[in-house]
Amino acid sequence: MQPTNVDRALAALEEQYADDPERVECLRRTRRFKASWLELAEALAEVRRNKSWERWSYDSFETYFKSELKLRQETVDKLTGSFMFLHKSAPEILKRDPLDAPLPSYQAVDFLRRAEERAAEEDSGVTDETIVDIRKRVLEDGVPVATVARLYKDTLFPVSEAEKADKERKDLKNAATKLRELLEETKAVPKGVATEAAEIIARLLEELSEVDKAA
Repeated sequence: MQPTNVDRALAALEEQYADDPERVECLRRTRRFKASWLELAEALAEVRRNKSWERWSYDSFETYFKSELKLRQETVDKLTGSFMFLHKSAPEILKRDPLDAPLPSYQAVDFLRRAEERAAEEDSGVTDETIVDIRKRVLEDGVPVATVARLYKDTLFPVSEAEKADKERKDLKNAATKLRELLEETKAVPKGVATEAAEIIARLLEELSEVDKAA
């Protein structure tokens, strides 16, 4: 596999900061985290706890991981959150040899963490059996997060009718805007047909905008 631009940049930084083992280790683990996300998650948790970024002349933990490690906020939140969750609720996973039993993805662990938080809320309606089954699927069976989410997302994180309608309007608006742009340039259909379709789309977009204003 050819190294990406980000990978090459991180490798260059490893050489640049070779005299600072902790900093180099974070860079190295970032390059390897797709294969073993726990290593990176642990390193990030340590950096955040020790405030090591201050020693590296960054004004915040966020600035450090975005600028130097090229990681997004959402990724770091899920990595560190999943690591701390396992450390507290399933420490045996941290000792697991990935050659003997594959580690669950950090996305799947994050889903489990949020599921347990949801179950702990009053009147959540989430049963103990549901959480036990999710834990087994994620931690023991290594079921992909997409599969687990498909089975339990509606039960754990139901979406209101208003939220569904809002999402549908946004999806329609995006699709209609894209189609209108294509119709302005297309030669696949007669110009008259394209113009007529564009006018209908314009009315649709106007109606969607009015609904948004009234919402």
